[in-house]
Amino acid sequence: MIVLTDVRKSYGPVVALDGVSACFESGRTTVLIGPSGCGKSTLLRTLIGLVEPDSGEVRIRDTAVTEGTVRSLRHRIGYVIQHGGLFPHLTAEQNVSLAARHLGWKQEEIRTRIEEVCGLVRYPVDRLDAWPVELSGGQRQRVSLARALMLRPDVLLLDEPLGALDPMIRAELQDELRELFRTLERTVVMVTHDLAEAGHFADRIILMRAGAIVQVGTIEDLAGRPADPFVERFVTAQRRLHGGVS
Repeated sequence: MIVLTDVRKSYGPVVALDGVSACFESGRTTVLIGPSGCGKSTLLRTLIGLVEPDSGEVRIRDTAVTEGTVRSLRHRIGYVIQHGGLFPHLTAEQNVSLAARHLGWKQEEIRTRIEEVCGLVRYPVDRLDAWPVELSGGQRQRVSLARALMLRPDVLLLDEPLGALDPMIRAELQDELRELFRTLERTVVMVTHDLAEAGHFADRIILMRAGAIVQVGTIEDLAGRPADPFVERFVTAQRRLHGGVS
């Protein structure tokens, strides 16, 4: 579904992506993880064209992500960020339907699809007239996810979507999201700083450091067969912080 070839990006002297090459398989969930500043969020934003690499290439279904193609490609990509990223001056329904209305969907088609995506993300349709400020953190993330799914995208990109939630709501949404990913069978790329969360979702984990990929594999690979001492230190730190990684 997605192929990166020798992608590089720097901000002055800071190297954000250092020759990253990777493939993201269709219908699979890949989680990007690593310490702060390792380049995982920059990599995710490169996939949707929010960051233009200095060199290298990103291709989605054999189409290169360029200035000329990025607008049409974004219609095939759902994007969710921490805190939801909802427009505060729009209701939940207006946020969810924004792209569909921009593309000229008929009102009946919009309403039918809104009801479908609300069912998928377990958001009550009788709360569609609520403003973002009136919603809890978990509800905002459900609305954001519904918006990302509205156009039936091939790819879902999620940048620490659960990082700002309290532990109980986060655990609930983790289970619901994993079930949703399996139901939809979409290509999912998620960023998190939590290795246990990565293991909960991922078919494959990509561990990054200083703009480069250090190891690719399952959570069992990282914990039991670390590629180098950094991977071992990272897993050990996660175990100490979260009381174990399973």
